[in-house]
Amino acid sequence: MNPEHLGDVLVLLVMPFLLTGIINRVKALWSGRKGPPLFQPAWDVLRLLRKKPVYSTTTTPLFRIAPWVLLITSLASALVTPLLGSAPLVTFAFDFVVLAYAWGLGRAAVMLAALDTGSSFEGMGAAREATFATLVEPALFLVVGALGLFTDSHTLAGALRLHVEDGASALAWASAVVCLLVVLQTETARMPVDDPTTHLELTMVHEVMVLDHSGPELAAIQVANGVKLLVGSAVIATLLNPWAGEGSAVSMGVTLGASVLVAVVVGTIESLIARLKLRTVPQYVGVAIAAGAIALLATTWHLGGAR
Repeated sequence: MNPEHLGDVLVLLVMPFLLTGIINRVKALWSGRKGPPLFQPAWDVLRLLRKKPVYSTTTTPLFRIAPWVLLITSLASALVTPLLGSAPLVTFAFDFVVLAYAWGLGRAAVMLAALDTGSSFEGMGAAREATFATLVEPALFLVVGALGLFTDSHTLAGALRLHVEDGASALAWASAVVCLLVVLQTETARMPVDDPTTHLELTMVHEVMVLDHSGPELAAIQVANGVKLLVGSAVIATLLNPWAGEGSAVSMGVTLGASVLVAVVVGTIESLIARLKLRTVPQYVGVAIAAGAIALLATTWHLGGAR
């Protein structure tokens, strides 16, 4: 195996737990507590794997399959993502479509599992999730498409290698970072989009859909969420890395450091910004669409100037 790809595999095994642990530690420090160990999420997954799942009599096999669909689709999105800022494990033209629709398929599976329980509470979470998804996916396509046009690349890794050289590139770069940060918060159930730390009806979206899952299936969901956190962080980190694509030790180290920085920023946002009222959440997610549109306008400006 290519040494760089071996590094991607190691990152995929370790970073989902570490990034989640960093966010939990940052939130604890902001509240004046010491916080759990950084790898506590990994120990939680191991504990869940040893437990026997409990099923409601109203559920069908779909309920049991959904967590594994979510895990597989999350891993599939990681395969096309430059986790270390260079070539991903798998790359081909328009591979970013795989990332978007892998996340969409995993989301749909969890939503169907929530409806399969027959619980109006989980159905409420599924309805909210569907609402946010209709805003997040266009934003993701808009910003990646803009970056692809700017860099003249048809792959996700190439699109993220945007170098700031003039006003147009700086505007596209800044808008893309803002857009991807909001997408990351929405996809990983992070405040102010969602509050997974409580079981209050008014604050739950993602967490309410998995209340009936337990044992290894809940572990699969937690690992999948960690992988999605890694993928989203790596996308932003690659965009932040001025040496992205070089494949050097410096480039990989900067990408990993930037991924950790993204986790710190997400934890800080969760600590300093309260969960928004439900009616204003679509407006917050709409910021991603607006930022993606600005990135596209900056790209048009750049291409028009080049001609």
